[in-house]
Amino acid sequence: MRELHGYSRTRACRLVGWGRSSYYRVSEQADDGQLRVALRRLAAQRRRFGYRRLLVLLRREGWQDNHKRVYRVYREERLQVNRRKRKRRCAWRRLPLERARRINERWSMDFVSDQLADGRRIRLLTVVDDYSRECLAVEVDISLTGQRVTRVLDRLGDQRGLPEGLRTDNGPEFSGMRLDRWAYERGVALQFIEPGKPMQNGYVESFNGKLRDECLNEHWFVGLEQARQIVEAWRCDYNEQRPHSALDNRTPLEFAAAQPLGADGNRSDKTTGTTSQPKLKS
Repeated sequence: MRELHGYSRTRACRLVGWGRSSYYRVSEQADDGQLRVALRRLAAQRRRFGYRRLLVLLRREGWQDNHKRVYRVYREERLQVNRRKRKRRCAWRRLPLERARRINERWSMDFVSDQLADGRRIRLLTVVDDYSRECLAVEVDISLTGQRVTRVLDRLGDQRGLPEGLRTDNGPEFSGMRLDRWAYERGVALQFIEPGKPMQNGYVESFNGKLRDECLNEHWFVGLEQARQIVEAWRCDYNEQRPHSALDNRTPLEFAAAQPLGADGNRSDKTTGTTSQPKLKS
């Protein structure tokens, strides 16, 4: 407007609704070089983490940048995670999942399958504490029978005590006589979900999705022993390093350690004397 019509700077700013201070202001955008390097490094280590979890890891390293700046750099570096397509499932009426109130009140179990490089199928038994979201075990083998399931549970019982209840689906390894007799002798209640409704076992289903997305789909297992080593390393990282949004971005072990031991040996909320309730985010 000044060049074409000869208007003064003040009149031109007034006509376009632009303050003169904005006209004179010189942008002093901060250098994003170090932040870009840190984001690329973390994204390379955690290929299936979005910017929110990467932001949590940056905070742990001492970065204090605004989340909007981190997201802008994240987009400019094209670090977005591609969503993997899931099979379409028929809709059903969802009911709220009952929350556990303390550690070892209820564990959830399920099976996951995968394949080795030579074509052999492997099965993974996953055991999760519904309250602390800890992954207690991931047993990997070619075949996992009901007797093998009870051996895994006995091992966990020696390490941390047995739960009050076990939530499972209706698979033969869980509904057979082996597990039923084991639970009766130890006073553990078996809780079976309704057939065709896996979200009634939502805590372990959520964990299985993370296991497949961040571990199984990211590795090509040459042999059974290598699969066991990689899966166990991921399980330890999940418990000790991975931020969990349902636990206010704490790790499952950090959340469990914050709950004091009660008279029954289980951990409950420190401040009220009652059990605290983790959120239901995934």
